[in-house]
Amino acid sequence: MVRTFLLGAATSVTVLVLGVAVYFMAGIAPVATASAPMPLEDFLAKSALRSRISRESPKSVPFAADEASYLEGASIYRDDCAVCHGLPGGAPSAIAKGLFPHAPELFKGKGVTDDEPGETYWKVVNGIRLTGMPGFRQSLSERQAWEVSLLLAHADTLSTSVRSVLAAPLDGSATK
Repeated sequence: MVRTFLLGAATSVTVLVLGVAVYFMAGIAPVATASAPMPLEDFLAKSALRSRISRESPKSVPFAADEASYLEGASIYRDDCAVCHGLPGGAPSAIAKGLFPHAPELFKGKGVTDDEPGETYWKVVNGIRLTGMPGFRQSLSERQAWEVSLLLAHADTLSTSVRSVLAAPLDGSATK
């Protein structure tokens, strides 16, 4: 009886593994950016991301958020983030339109103003697998990553001078 159960369990696992392999190797899995997500893709990816960020994100900001850091953050955001995440009141770029999953428009609605700055910092530095969100650990200094994170955390309360840096159109931003 136990032997029959174990044989059945082993057979079930083998069939499942082979089925998943066929799903991917036969080209059935949706891989184009216009395709719908795979079964459980959204749930598994978001669960893993939430758990990792909860465990690893910094719990305190190493310096005060002030006008100078917001201005620096706005400049960095325009150069490195706006092509995917957009500018306040701007139309999505051609690149943003082709991303899957779509990059959130960080100046539309609440953006990430309800996230702790450490969570946004973790995403900026590490990126997010399978989303097109690159990690900027090799491109930005720690301070620059914090400046962008603080800018986004306070996007709903930015001064006119910071908003004017963000308001200028991007060079070469195709909105076709």
